[in-house]
Amino acid sequence: MAELDGRIVGHIGLSRGEADDAAPALWSGREGVSSAAAAVVGRPFVAPAARGHGIGALLMERAVREARERAPHPVLDVVASDTSAVALYERLGRERLATVEQRWSPEHTVTVHCYAAAG
Repeated sequence: MAELDGRIVGHIGLSRGEADDAAPALWSGREGVSSAAAAVVGRPFVAPAARGHGIGALLMERAVREARERAPHPVLDVVASDTSAVALYERLGRERLATVEQRWSPEHTVTVHCYAAAG
């Protein structure tokens, strides 16, 4: 969670990858290790009124630090149309592994970019 002026203005999560998560599979295939060696950064959010304070970058760095303390390598997927999130991750030096299609429901497919933290 992130606070600004005593109010919660953001959050981020860290979890193990699921079978249909693209980023852990891509990263583990590239590195030649099990996808269990990846931690999925998920649900990053910063309230619109709190944007511009560097909170997104702080949340991402905290998630990366936490993942590395536990040994997994941090990876994430982002919807390709979320250009502000894509810009943030690339500004933070995340490596784009691939762009893939993910099925979110039987009728809904979404284009996502898959990223891994550097090194």
